[in-house]
Amino acid sequence: MPEQPRTAAIVVNPVKVDEPALRAALAEAEKRWGWAETLWLETTENDPGTGQATEALERGVDVVIAAGGDGTVRTVAETLRGTGVPIALLPSGTGNLLARNLDLTLDDVVNALDSAFDGGDRKIDMGVVELREGTDPIRRHAYLVMAGVGIDARMIAATDDDLKARHGWLAYVKAMGKVLRDKNELRIRYQLDKGTRHSARAHTVLIGNCGSLPANVLLLPDAAVDDGEFDIVVLRPEGFVGWVQIAVKIFWENGVLRRTTVGRRLMGADREVRAMNYFKGSEFIMRLSRPEEVELDGDLFGRASALRTWVDPSSLTVKVPRAAE
Repeated sequence: MPEQPRTAAIVVNPVKVDEPALRAALAEAEKRWGWAETLWLETTENDPGTGQATEALERGVDVVIAAGGDGTVRTVAETLRGTGVPIALLPSGTGNLLARNLDLTLDDVVNALDSAFDGGDRKIDMGVVELREGTDPIRRHAYLVMAGVGIDARMIAATDDDLKARHGWLAYVKAMGKVLRDKNELRIRYQLDKGTRHSARAHTVLIGNCGSLPANVLLLPDAAVDDGEFDIVVLRPEGFVGWVQIAVKIFWENGVLRRTTVGRRLMGADREVRAMNYFKGSEFIMRLSRPEEVELDGDLFGRASALRTWVDPSSLTVKVPRAAE
């Protein structure tokens, strides 16, 4: 009895893709690799991907393709976490954060579909976070790239969606200027891997599963998507000089010097600045003096006064080009 052809599902954010072109490319890829017709599932305003990815699992597909922005990818991955069914990325948004951190080709539909149908499997970690505001019920989510509290979440909240749609990440520049005028600091208590509890004042806390942001910004230079640990940075600049130290660290040392052997020698061995503190661990608990906005992979997830996050190691399988296995 001949073997049944394999089947994929594609979870599509219809706002982010050219549907006729994508359907044509899918048909060509199915023919090229001998797969059955792909199950086409569109996200909606009320369901950004959870129901669609669940339906794909119930239909027993061999791979789920996420065609949309970071929000679509995060939502589909959250549903696939721990199932063993791989996710394939068809980057279609502004940030494409996971694709960038996996060094996948952007804006190449043929290459992305070839990876989906005939690529290799790479297991990566996911972050799981529990959020609570006051006595409200705990909300649990998963994320792929980064969780943030402080300036980065306020910046996302202040970003004009229409401006972002027209100009992409440049829209955040305007929002950043607005947010940096905000003098409110975070007052936090935190604990890493059940160690000693610490108190601190900070402007931002970022918990990263990956290290790179758009525009080739290397925020967490030692972060790896499959090392079973988070890389955490606490930004606590004191005035203008502190912000200059952070900018030099991120854009010059991480962005330029760290990328070459000579540059790493110039940096010296563990050169930290007072305005930035780095940590590594697999579980992080934080309590805030007041509720703050929380962002996961660039999307807002409401306010929280307490946060607990941990690594779920090797819990997601991602399709990658054969050469990248």
